[in-house]
Amino acid sequence: MLFENGDRVVFAGDSVTDSGRKRPYGEGLWEGVGNGYVRNIDSILSVLYPERLIHITNVGCGGATSTDMLRDWETNVEACKPDYVFFMIGANDVWRQFDEPAMYAENYTPEIYRKNIEAVCERTVNKVKKLFIISPFYMESNNNDPMKKRMVEYAGICKEVAEKYGATYIDVQGEFDKHLEYRYPAYISWDRVHPNWVGSMIIAKEVLKAIGAKALY
Repeated sequence: MLFENGDRVVFAGDSVTDSGRKRPYGEGLWEGVGNGYVRNIDSILSVLYPERLIHITNVGCGGATSTDMLRDWETNVEACKPDYVFFMIGANDVWRQFDEPAMYAENYTPEIYRKNIEAVCERTVNKVKKLFIISPFYMESNNNDPMKKRMVEYAGICKEVAEKYGATYIDVQGEFDKHLEYRYPAYISWDRVHPNWVGSMIIAKEVLKAIGAKALY
């Protein structure tokens, strides 16, 4: 498993990462790291590797776009002096193009999104042991849905940027698509963006796989 005793691991992103985490930095017991996928990862690692003290910090911010995340990167992420960094961003960049198109569509284009993701990688990859980019996702089985098509496009940008900078790409969208071959989207998300406990566990599983964690049995 990638993480060693004493490693500091930071998760950044929007409300999917935030999930009610503590302020200013989400860590520790109870509401500490929130009630989403970061909590699942923290709990499972504690079960599997009790001999390793792994410092998990959640700095996700509800409503954040890639522009917001980049703006706050120094305060939220770099200030923690992390060994490993994970980020998942893009849901709001895409969502605003559909729920408030007259106000925001021009602010979150693929070009701006790519520029922001590259800027985060530029300032991070050489300062940490490893950087991970988790794909944004939309839990919709209809691949012709306009928002699903746009989200897949943004996930593709993340994959390309990860390859460019030597970061590890985690394809959560692909994993949700596999799950939706059997279950209706409402089973794992009420709005197709915010995962319930099942959806959060799917994300956690993919992160744990990416770091080489052993099976939970």
